[in-house]
Amino acid sequence: MQILTIRKKKLNIYSSFHAQAVVHLKANNKQFSKDHSVYLIGIAGGSGSGKTTFASKVLSRVPNTIGVLHMDSYYLPSQPKTNTTKSGKPNFDHPDAFDWNLLRTHIRTLKDGGKIKAPVYDFTTSSRSEETQDIGPATVVILEGIFTLFDQDIREMLDIQCFLYVDSDIRFTRRLHRDVKERGRSLESVIEQYYETVRPMYQKFLAPQRQYADFIVGEETDIAADILSAKINEMIKNPRRKLHEEIEGKGDESKRQAADINMSEVNIPANE
Repeated sequence: MQILTIRKKKLNIYSSFHAQAVVHLKANNKQFSKDHSVYLIGIAGGSGSGKTTFASKVLSRVPNTIGVLHMDSYYLPSQPKTNTTKSGKPNFDHPDAFDWNLLRTHIRTLKDGGKIKAPVYDFTTSSRSEETQDIGPATVVILEGIFTLFDQDIREMLDIQCFLYVDSDIRFTRRLHRDVKERGRSLESVIEQYYETVRPMYQKFLAPQRQYADFIVGEETDIAADILSAKINEMIKNPRRKLHEEIEGKGDESKRQAADINMSEVNIPANE
């Protein structure tokens, strides 16, 4: 059964693979700005969709010149009283739960080739730790989180936009195991939160982000990681400054387009 499709929109070519995954590529027509020196890749998806695991797989396939920014680190130190559920509990699955101003500032700094001190969030106490994590400078930065593609300002800074599309029962099971085992939650509290906030917030805020994705990935992510890491390795070999230095002042539109790293240019052999 065909369950992996790569669409090369510009070339009007369709390549199919037999594998336990789903990947859909959309042509990315963004012209990279020479005002920024770093490539930024966004990975979005629902809780339990495997964003962190997918990012780890990509990292294992490329040199250690990539920075990873976890959106979970940018939960507000304390949740505003306006962001609560009907039962009065904080709604951590709503966009208002995040420190957007700090996140945008840090992304711009990384995009310009700078270094940041990212916050560290303690899920056992639902509060921001006093510790920080140094990130950058790096040629490529991966931003992963449930609302990576939600904010327009952040989307405009992303060079590649990924969305992990995984069935709800799989996401729920993964979240259940993670929260009970790693975050000290009770089974009942995880189930209650899922129905009160996780599921409705996914339908309202997360699922619509799929429309912005250049790269849509299913449950199994090995082939998708191969594809994305191939593109990242290309980016590392052709830093943004070098690309624009090559076309600076030449006025040749074809060369300018060649400097635009496009997802449709990835060549993956067919596996039958």
